[in-house]
Amino acid sequence: MAGPRPVSPRPAAGALPGADSPDGLAVRRRGRLRALPSVDEVVRALDDQPAVSRSRAVEAVRTVLGERRRAVLAAGSAAELEALALETPALLPRVRAALEAASAWALDHVINATGVVLHTNLGRAPLGPGVLARLAVVAQRYSNLELDVRTKTRGSRYDHVDGLLCRLSGAEASLVVNNNAAAVLLALESLAPGREVVVSRGELIEIGGAFRIPDILARSGARLVEVGTTNRTRLADYASAITPATALLLKVHPSNYRVMGFTESVTTSELAELGRARGIPVLEDLGSGCFLDLRPWGLPREPTVPETVAAGADVVTFSGDKLLGGPQAGIVVGRRALIEPLRKNPLNRALRIDKLTLAALEATLRAYEDPTTAPREIPTLRMLSQAASVVRRRAGRVLRRVPAPVRTALGLTIVADRSEVGGGALPLAALPTAALALGTPRHAATTLDTRLRAGRPPVIGRIADDRLLLDCRTVMDAEVPLLAAALTALV
Repeated sequence: MAGPRPVSPRPAAGALPGADSPDGLAVRRRGRLRALPSVDEVVRALDDQPAVSRSRAVEAVRTVLGERRRAVLAAGSAAELEALALETPALLPRVRAALEAASAWALDHVINATGVVLHTNLGRAPLGPGVLARLAVVAQRYSNLELDVRTKTRGSRYDHVDGLLCRLSGAEASLVVNNNAAAVLLALESLAPGREVVVSRGELIEIGGAFRIPDILARSGARLVEVGTTNRTRLADYASAITPATALLLKVHPSNYRVMGFTESVTTSELAELGRARGIPVLEDLGSGCFLDLRPWGLPREPTVPETVAAGADVVTFSGDKLLGGPQAGIVVGRRALIEPLRKNPLNRALRIDKLTLAALEATLRAYEDPTTAPREIPTLRMLSQAASVVRRRAGRVLRRVPAPVRTALGLTIVADRSEVGGGALPLAALPTAALALGTPRHAATTLDTRLRAGRPPVIGRIADDRLLLDCRTVMDAEVPLLAAALTALV
């Protein structure tokens, strides 16, 4: 039989428990929590904070007091509890920092130093001064969005860009919706509901995380008919798949990948000839919306919209914010008889673009009327066409603005690197560029990266070989002093 259990000695009556004992810490935590000021007390102390609403101030104070309460409850010793600053004067800097963070715009400017020109997560194509000027005119005043001023009757919003799109592309008619996925969906739903659409297995692409050609086809009500293999599809494959139920021959440009090696595919002109012979329209999803030959800038050949229309595609869809360099939009050009059903489809109203997108798109398209000036006026084309020597000079301007002791401490130098086009366009293209490289054993690249992203504006770079690289191809000239200031503040 076990002996009697040992009895812990009880403290004498009136004695306090040990400071770091569980009971002692509990007593001290309660005391420290009672020391916290009230919300109103801290808010009243913020009277010197300009242009802050009471509701925003109360929210910031509650956030800080909540953080302090959690710190009290998490303290593991009496010394930790006593070290916590809980008085109103000590809390005010934290509250002001919370107010500053809360007042920042949710969607705001960042410096893109990744070298990815069409960075989807950073907003893809930046807009030029001419586009911004038109946005200001249309946004600040009433406009003739859907009014024919001459007749004082209702007009069409699409007419503002239809003439430009037809002249630039060589097509008979056009339509603009909110993005290219919507353009493809609208075209399929309008031209092939309940019928078959023939497409090569090598072109059943996925863009981003949600746009898959088979899924879009299923959503449109069309039936997918796959032909050929992943790497080889011949014209005879399309021809043998055509039945009385076939509504469209679909060609999809693989804009975000390439199949290399033992490959074969059907050109637009070959497919268009087959379509005309069988009385079946050809729909081509061109994706990136290129209007100029990019090869003079050292980039691979990319099929352009005018070439695709001239090759015989009956309907062509593409994006407005990729190689076109404009606002997010899905653009459809082609034969008038095939564009008209898209215009009349009730789904079109759910996908239509607003006046600001139209204003930005019109200004972007006008820049293409003179192909020699487009690379200067459209930021995307300007960044793609810049020589590495120009980018290096920009990096040099940043470097010269950073004090020499800071450059030394950060190990800041200019290095040769490669930029990417991005945005699901020209996946194999690599542009020679110049980047600022920084990072030392004392100032680790990961730490510098975190601190630059926490600044205003945030600077987004990339880490390679334990160095933080800031590619100056995608840094705007106006951002040079901002980037230099951000680097200087690191030390």
